[in-house]
Amino acid sequence: MEMKTVRVRFAPSPTGSPHIGNIRTALFTWLFARRHGGVFILRIEDTDRARYVEGSVQEIMLSLRWLGLDWDEGPIFQSERLPLYRQVAEQLVQSGHAYRCYCTPERLEELRRQQEAAKQPTGYDRRCRYLSEQERAELEASGTPCVIRFAMPLEGTTVFQDAIRGELTFENALLDDFVMLKSDGFPTYHLASVTDDHTMSITHVIRGEEWISSTPRHVQMYRALGWELPVFAHLPMILGTDRKKLSKRHGSVQFVEYIQQGYLPEAMFNFLALLGWSADEDRDLYTREELVERFDLSGVLDHPAIFDGQKLLWMNGVYIRQKSIEELTQLCLPHLQEAGLLPSKPSAEQVEYAQRVIALEQERIKLLSEVVPLTEYFFRDTLDYDEKGVRKWFTQPYAPQMLEMLTVRYSRLEPFDLPNIEASTRAVAEELGVTAAQVIHPTRVAVSGRTVGPGLFEMIEVLGRERVLIRLRAAQHMVHRTQQAAATE
Repeated sequence: MEMKTVRVRFAPSPTGSPHIGNIRTALFTWLFARRHGGVFILRIEDTDRARYVEGSVQEIMLSLRWLGLDWDEGPIFQSERLPLYRQVAEQLVQSGHAYRCYCTPERLEELRRQQEAAKQPTGYDRRCRYLSEQERAELEASGTPCVIRFAMPLEGTTVFQDAIRGELTFENALLDDFVMLKSDGFPTYHLASVTDDHTMSITHVIRGEEWISSTPRHVQMYRALGWELPVFAHLPMILGTDRKKLSKRHGSVQFVEYIQQGYLPEAMFNFLALLGWSADEDRDLYTREELVERFDLSGVLDHPAIFDGQKLLWMNGVYIRQKSIEELTQLCLPHLQEAGLLPSKPSAEQVEYAQRVIALEQERIKLLSEVVPLTEYFFRDTLDYDEKGVRKWFTQPYAPQMLEMLTVRYSRLEPFDLPNIEASTRAVAEELGVTAAQVIHPTRVAVSGRTVGPGLFEMIEVLGRERVLIRLRAAQHMVHRTQQAAATE
């Protein structure tokens, strides 16, 4: 039997910035297409005009491109296909599988209130399903607005196979006659999705598990139209580490925020691929090619996936450490520029300096945005001193003499390089009769304002003689003021 070409779609609604769950669905769908040599389609389901958010389409496409999820067809906009949906809705009316409903919003709201008061399931009572031909003709002639509802079977069950969850069964009596076409001529999700999946020859519908309850409605529409069913695969929901629905308390929800914070696409790609899927291997790090080679729906879990922000952060750090220093510098430059630490068009010398600075912190950076707080003292003319560090080290009785000795020695060093810097600093400790640590710690505070950071001697070498001498002289004044203040307390 001839095998069909796999055709799948990612079909987001532009009702806001895409979130982690949306993009995880896109990633799984893309992986499935690439694994099977299929076609990945981007379809924008923009028929809900009331909830349309300007700019969200651009953010959807930005997110996909950033992750490297290239689409083969699209973007296709449902709002440009309205005649097709009306045609299918009318076809279902003509075949007796759908009907026009003239109930006003006020009546439907009153019906809902009555059902809730009686503690009954809410849903349409099918009043218009049983109108006589005369009643329909009168309502039509009066110009009463109407929607088109699908006539669900009143008895029996709807059964379908889910590629992840197996056979699923729904009682038809519990499913109401849903609206397919609204009075403004726009389709609901149910009509537009089924129509597009069929006309686009979609072979596998891969979407979130929140759509499971809608699938029996879609199955009945396929059957009423005589269309072949696609394979349904409903992905597990994503929960936080507290096993509650993912929200702001678990970190960012909007995907573009992860881009802005400085996550790498390789790390996010790897992390999302393991969010509800497993290759049944004891490993966490995969290349894109390895994931394409291994991915299949059989590995998708049928229980919620746990979003572990700490694991994502760790994974991002791993990928950052794998970068060449040249590439990492280019990735960090926008963050340094946005913080005002580098100009919009830095010189070759400024980029080379930034590269040397970033090389000192590459092991500690887990997010590209962290380059700013970790390195800003390399670029600023004035320092923000750590108060505890100042109180502890600038009050030492030997601090004034130590800073003066370092200033003299560093000013004469030739060349001003790591071996000479280390030797001179340790020589000062010996002359003062203190340990190397007792010189290293206050010197770090003096030249960086901080008590932690990269190796002191490496840091001094990168800062350069001129900056270091200026900071040592500034520190001498601060030591004088600090010790005077301490003496009066």
